[in-house]
Amino acid sequence: MFTRRAFLASAGAMVGSAAFAGAKVLPAPARALGPAVSPAAEGVKEITLSAAERPFALPCFGGRTVQLWTFREGAFPPVVRMKLGETLRAHVENLIPREGEHITVHWHGIRLPNAQDGVPYVTQRPIEPGESFDYEFTPPDTGTFFFHTHCNTAEQLERGLAGVLIIEGDETEPYDGERLIVLRDWSIGPDGGIGSFYSAEGAGRAGTFGEIRTANGAVNPTLNVPSAADIRLRILNVDRTRITQLGIEGAECAVVAVDGIAVPPFPLKAWRAGPAMRLDVVMRTPAPGGSATLYDYYAAEPVPLATFCTEGPPLRSRDFDPAPLRAAIIPEPGMADAEHLRFDFSAAVGAPVPVTGGAPETGKFIGELCLAPQTFWAINKQSWPGRDHSTVPPPLATLTRGRSYVFTLANATPHIHPIHIHGHSFKVLKSNKRNLPVHHADTVLLMPKERVEVAFVADNPGDWMFHCHIIEHQETGMMGILRVA
Repeated sequence: MFTRRAFLASAGAMVGSAAFAGAKVLPAPARALGPAVSPAAEGVKEITLSAAERPFALPCFGGRTVQLWTFREGAFPPVVRMKLGETLRAHVENLIPREGEHITVHWHGIRLPNAQDGVPYVTQRPIEPGESFDYEFTPPDTGTFFFHTHCNTAEQLERGLAGVLIIEGDETEPYDGERLIVLRDWSIGPDGGIGSFYSAEGAGRAGTFGEIRTANGAVNPTLNVPSAADIRLRILNVDRTRITQLGIEGAECAVVAVDGIAVPPFPLKAWRAGPAMRLDVVMRTPAPGGSATLYDYYAAEPVPLATFCTEGPPLRSRDFDPAPLRAAIIPEPGMADAEHLRFDFSAAVGAPVPVTGGAPETGKFIGELCLAPQTFWAINKQSWPGRDHSTVPPPLATLTRGRSYVFTLANATPHIHPIHIHGHSFKVLKSNKRNLPVHHADTVLLMPKERVEVAFVADNPGDWMFHCHIIEHQETGMMGILRVA
């Protein structure tokens, strides 16, 4: 069994040491990415998402029925699958039975036109109760993504307003199956309804945690898988707060994509994933009658999240050599002439940033629903406006369209922050504290007092949100705008 002492010896690294008793250390797979992905489909994928209050009796609720806010009847989370090259046309209805509870839908990780990004007052007018809005875009990348609301997110995400978006077409060889694993906490109050989703203590520290740890709506569910098979696991952390350190005991595994974007396969030892981060893993399942377990090691004791039990005859007999995915087509930043910018993530200093410069000219006004009652956090000493402001603040930086940038993301706090940039996939280059693999991502963790460098081409025009994805941090100041013009 894994021991806490063995785990803690490796917990400082994103790709940790496999120093657990009985763990098998795999050689690094040598297979390169497949040829770049190109669209193989055409047409339109039409869906309807109706945000409404619905009764759900998820297995983790212990026989209780809880009123959730969800996008679809009978499905949590809803899963939308489409082919690369298809256009998504999503009709979103707001049927939430609470006056003033408006919504938008943000398509997390998708490099899409700014007007479709789903940020109220910045990219669109919010969808008020009884209204609807049509999103339409063609995703340029394959992979594992998700969608969620982007205002009053702490409550709306906790109540269930999220879904999974999978863009198919990246496999070089077919795997023997696929399993989706959606991780999140739930909090149930004394009245049997959704419990705490915000606290001043949590917002000012590491966030407010749910009491029930789940995968696919269940506590440590058992997932049946074929024996001795190569199975693709799409693992999503859609929690508001929880940082996880993912590892699998009892099976050989390799990471093949991070935040939906392919990486050359490398052994999964221990991968730290914050809210909104995704990990695609190929697992060689055990022999017939065997089992393997997905753990979170970022805890006082390892927490089992899901157990895989094999069934049927073995499908593969050769050594584990996972097929890589196809490369994504993401512009390569020019490092020689890239502009370097630094962003410091810190506790708030004084009052939130006053609205100056060009922001009032945009005519973008923030409604009461999108403003937090307190301010704790800042980016470059600027905090997203609190309740005493009425308009969107000026951008933290204005980037020249088509130019390459290297951002130094510096964490000046004693807490972890998953930092997300809308509308772009960036290349994670290096850390001053950890040995990070170079990979593309849309969200990157900043450990306490850590500096991480990321690079990207600012090729997508518009005003893009730049924020911590611990939602209480986002809503209490650690958010701003990057303008690409």
